[in-house]
Amino acid sequence: MPGDEEPFASVWTRPRPQRREQPALSRAHIVSAAMELLDAEGIDALSMRKLGTRLNVAAASMYTHVASKEELLELVVDEVHGEVEVPATGAGWRAAITRCAHSVRSALLRHPWIVSMLGETGVAYLGPNVLRMSEAMLAVFEEGGFSLEAADQALNTVMAYVIGRSTSEAAWLTKLARSGQDEQEWAARLWPAAEQAVRAYPRLSRLYAAQRGQHLRDARDREFDQGLECVLDGLVARLKPAPTGERQDLRGS
Repeated sequence: MPGDEEPFASVWTRPRPQRREQPALSRAHIVSAAMELLDAEGIDALSMRKLGTRLNVAAASMYTHVASKEELLELVVDEVHGEVEVPATGAGWRAAITRCAHSVRSALLRHPWIVSMLGETGVAYLGPNVLRMSEAMLAVFEEGGFSLEAADQALNTVMAYVIGRSTSEAAWLTKLARSGQDEQEWAARLWPAAEQAVRAYPRLSRLYAAQRGQHLRDARDREFDQGLECVLDGLVARLKPAPTGERQDLRGS
């Protein structure tokens, strides 16, 4: 019958057990250990058995607090979002959203394993930290003159940009870490071959020549800033209503 469906399987929809958690093993302890394991070894290393070994407990004993690996992934995704600086109203919407976007990027780059999980962890976006951040961003956009519907679209657009850029950066930094090189060492070794490869492409050749010797971390930061400014400019142009007088001027032109 329609009313008998099982609730969506998620840590956020399953009632938490009423029994008192033992101080030696709690959900917080499990999530913290999972974060440490993920930061040290990446997403492929995470298993309930390996996590149990790290906590010095049997894997089965963790299932009282976390019913499955999928639930654990939802929890760690929300934990990373808990590191994000939540934007506050009253300081100008562009400045607040810019700070939040930078904070999201920083959190994702501190935990690069997360980018392979975004969108693949059930209803992870029902986590309290994600909801708190989203509510705050909506409030900032509304204070800036966006309707609630436009604020929602603006939030999604900003997050799509930040996650898209950060995903590429995280993959790049992960590859660098495995190689044992830093960015400048990698560039010094690759650049001559790259310039040779683009000799038949004049626009790419000019770009590569102009970028030779640049500090790559600074370049990544600068490109992120410039792209974010373009996104915010576009949101204003497409979603934020113009002042009444300006609308009248546009209609009359």
